[in-house]
Amino acid sequence: MSEYYEAQKDIVSELEKTLEKVDSEETNQLVEEIKKAEKVFFVAVGRVLLSLKSVAKRLAHLGVDCYIVGQVTEPAITENDLLIVGSGSGGTAFPLAIAEKAKQYDATVFHIGRNPECPMAEFSDFFVRIPASKEANLEVEGVESVQPMTSLFEQALLLFGDTIALMMVRERDIEMESLWQYHANLE
Repeated sequence: MSEYYEAQKDIVSELEKTLEKVDSEETNQLVEEIKKAEKVFFVAVGRVLLSLKSVAKRLAHLGVDCYIVGQVTEPAITENDLLIVGSGSGGTAFPLAIAEKAKQYDATVFHIGRNPECPMAEFSDFFVRIPASKEANLEVEGVESVQPMTSLFEQALLLFGDTIALMMVRERDIEMESLWQYHANLE
């Protein structure tokens, strides 16, 4: 087997093992919170932010009013809104500060991460665990990965977001062709 096929097989296998271990009730709760919210905000850093930006864009395609924290057109968060925090460790400084600030405005905070016993738990109303890539400094078990650093978490987060989107499409019985109305058209 070539190196490429061996590597992609390892990655796909890790993703399957990880996503199979995500709790469906926690996931259903996230979908419900998205549906209830007037606006949905997203915060993370690094590659996790890149994955969450893709999730936000996909949800925007479904008509969800989405914002990335820090974007120039970001409106004020209110008690009617949801902040989705992506942080594997749950201890990253910037997302922690934003979650704390969101709670000052009585927004709902939903943490997507690997570690339920983390500083983010103080500011989160809900949590969904993606059990990927155990970090050296975390005691929480996760799917072992041959990939560098936390690649598995970031990949699983992206696919988790697409899974949520598909759940919403099916629940709403959305005709796929109708989604093009939300796609960028200034390209």
